[in-house]
Amino acid sequence: MNPSTAWFLACRPKTLTVSLSPVLVGTAIGWHEAGHLLWLPLLAAALGAALIQIGTNLFNDVGDYLRGIDRPGRFGPRRATAEGWLTPAAVRVGAWISFALAFLCGVYLVVHAGWPIVVIGLCSLYAGWSYTGGPRPIAYGPFGEFFVLVFFGIVAVGGSHYLQMPAWSALAVLAGSLLGLHAAAVITVNNYRDLDTDRDAGRRTLAVRLGRPATCRLYIGEMLLPYLLLALLAAPLGAYAALPLLTLPLALLLCRRFIRTAPGPAFNGILAATAAHQLGFAALLALAFIRP
Repeated sequence: MNPSTAWFLACRPKTLTVSLSPVLVGTAIGWHEAGHLLWLPLLAAALGAALIQIGTNLFNDVGDYLRGIDRPGRFGPRRATAEGWLTPAAVRVGAWISFALAFLCGVYLVVHAGWPIVVIGLCSLYAGWSYTGGPRPIAYGPFGEFFVLVFFGIVAVGGSHYLQMPAWSALAVLAGSLLGLHAAAVITVNNYRDLDTDRDAGRRTLAVRLGRPATCRLYIGEMLLPYLLLALLAAPLGAYAALPLLTLPLALLLCRRFIRTAPGPAFNGILAATAAHQLGFAALLALAFIRP
C-alpha cells in the first residue's frame, strides 16, 4: 500500500461530510439571522471540524487495533493499522497532529468569538480522543449514538452559528438535533454491521445491547424523525422548510436496504450512502435558511 493512499484511507474521507454538514447549516442559520456571511470563521470552523473528525478516526484506527478488535478480514473497510499499512505509533502521531492543527484553527476562532468557543473546542477535542481512547472509550459502550448526536449535531451547528452571530439560537439547537440524528444513523450502521464481532470482543454498543431487530427500528427512527421535526421550522421558514423533504425517497430507500441486507460488507455501502444522505439533507436545509 502506498503510504499516501494508506493515510488517505485512514482518514475515512467518505464520512467526513458528517463533520462538515453541521458547519454548513449553522453558518446558514447565522447568515439568516445576522444578514451577512463571515467567510474566515466559516472556513476555519469547517477545517477545524474536519481535523477533529480525522483525528478521532485515526485514534479509532489504532485504538481498535491495539485492543484486538480490528483484524484483517473484518466486515468493515480495511484499517491502516490492522492491515499493517501504517504503524500504530505513526497513526497515533497523525491523530495528535490533526488535533494540534484543529487547536490552531480554534485559536483564531476564540479570538474572533470569545470564551464560548474555548469551551466548545476543548470539549470537542476531549470527546474526540475519548471516543476510542482512555480507560472507558465512548465507542465501546451504548452512548456512541448520543455522543454523535450532541457533538456532530447540536454542538457543531450551535457553535458554527455562534461564529456568525454571537448569540445562542433555538433554531440552531433544533437544526442541530435534526442533523445529529442523521449522524447517529451513520454510527448505527457501523455498529449493526459489527454487532457480532463487537459482542465477541466485549464491546457493549447500543446495537449489541438492543439486538438486531431493535437496532433496525432505531435506524429507521434516526433517519425519519428529522423529517417529522421539519414541521417545527415551518413558522420561521414557511414553505421553504419542506425543501429537505426532497431527500426523503433516499431515506426510505436506505431504510429498506438496511432491513433487507444481510449483515456484512454490503453495509459499507449503506454507511457511505447514509453519510451522503445527511449531506444532501443539510445542503437543502441550509438553502432553506439562505433563500432570497
